[in-house]
Amino acid sequence: MEGDECGGFPPEPSEGSSQRGSVASSVTRAQDVLVYLVGDSAVHLCVEGVACVSVQELGRSVREALHIPDSAMDAFAFWLCSPLLELQLKPKHQPYKLCRQWQDLLYRFTEASEEDISQDEPCLQYRRNVFYPKSKELQIEDEGVLRLLYDEARVNILAGRFPCDPETWTGLGALSFAMELGVGLDDQKATAALREKKLISFLPAHVSGGGGGLFSTLRGKGGRQAGLEHNLLEEYRKISTLGSTPPEPTQHLRQYLSTCHSLPYYGCAFFSGEIDKPAQGILHRAGRKAVNVGISLEGVYVMDIKEKHVLLGLRFSELSWDHSYPEGEGDSHILWLEFDGEEAGTPVNKLLKIYSKQAELMSGLIEFCVELQSAGEGGAATETDNDVSLSHQPAGQAGNSDRGRGGRRGKLRRQSSVVCSRVHTLNTISYVDNGESGERPQQQLSREVVSHTSSQNGTTEACSV
Repeated sequence: MEGDECGGFPPEPSEGSSQRGSVASSVTRAQDVLVYLVGDSAVHLCVEGVACVSVQELGRSVREALHIPDSAMDAFAFWLCSPLLELQLKPKHQPYKLCRQWQDLLYRFTEASEEDISQDEPCLQYRRNVFYPKSKELQIEDEGVLRLLYDEARVNILAGRFPCDPETWTGLGALSFAMELGVGLDDQKATAALREKKLISFLPAHVSGGGGGLFSTLRGKGGRQAGLEHNLLEEYRKISTLGSTPPEPTQHLRQYLSTCHSLPYYGCAFFSGEIDKPAQGILHRAGRKAVNVGISLEGVYVMDIKEKHVLLGLRFSELSWDHSYPEGEGDSHILWLEFDGEEAGTPVNKLLKIYSKQAELMSGLIEFCVELQSAGEGGAATETDNDVSLSHQPAGQAGNSDRGRGGRRGKLRRQSSVVCSRVHTLNTISYVDNGESGERPQQQLSREVVSHTSSQNGTTEACSV
């Protein structure tokens, strides 16, 4: 999300602090700066006064180096990224200063150990802007821009960050294969090329076996790999026979991105968190499950990191939310998501608790996206200066806000696809709206709980929040 959208970065540390990232000192002489793209490549810049240079100034240099037209300048943004944290920066931010604050940001927004924090270093990355509408992306014609977007989408597909069904990742893998090797290869050459490149280059790692251990390797790997190869090559043959003439340079890029657009979490900023597991067994033992939370201009999506499927997907018109701070030692920051459901045929309001130090970031991004949406279907999203102040109106005065606090939200549909919500597997808190007020103040969201329901085993027990 945008780095200081919800309260500001911590104060800049003292001069004795370590300096991190691609910049090495605060002197004004010209220095080399590497701006990484999603993938293995980077843009090499020579920047004067790097300690004071802003994202907006760097953006002009990077767009010039990558030949990005002005019509697509808002499609990308600068991010500070590491394995522990990802933050999209504003044009006014100065990457050098934020790199110096990186350890403070990790202590504030992650649960990483002191040792991991001390060894972590961010890189400056140029990638898709979370506030760029998909509708505008479809209008892009420049091949270089489309390829940058494709590279990022492909990385997210292969990493399992975008859960999708077998027919989707097989089709996307075949398109990548066609773009890399060309169309029209006969079966023998195509099979040989695929085995040389390996399936992990075209299919998600959790599917192709890239993340498996010794036993998963020994247990039926040959038959599974053969089946995956067969399905991918079948899709490749369909692509090759679609037309007799060579495809336009952007045809397959557009087709790949168009397929990714059908995934509701395409374009999301991602955050880490945990949710409660339903109590299981005679002793009703529970625990927590690690999740990714994706937030886009359209909604919020909670995904199971291990199983690679969606647990809950909500458009902003289907949810209410809140963020609570720890009240005592050992407590967690919590993002509360509220949505409509049913229990024994009775309409209820359900609450899902997401434990995360990034709850403050998530809540701020949701509120900002809701404001952008209400301002005109995300049309203001391309104004990446983002100096729009967040609304501080009481919830009861929110007018036509898409938060849906003033009426019943649309019910969620549950299907077998990995893209669809699995509300029945969630450990949620439920309460019945007494209907006395059309608007329920946001601060009461965690005070009206009447029962704690484990949907999976159907047990209900009293609780207080």
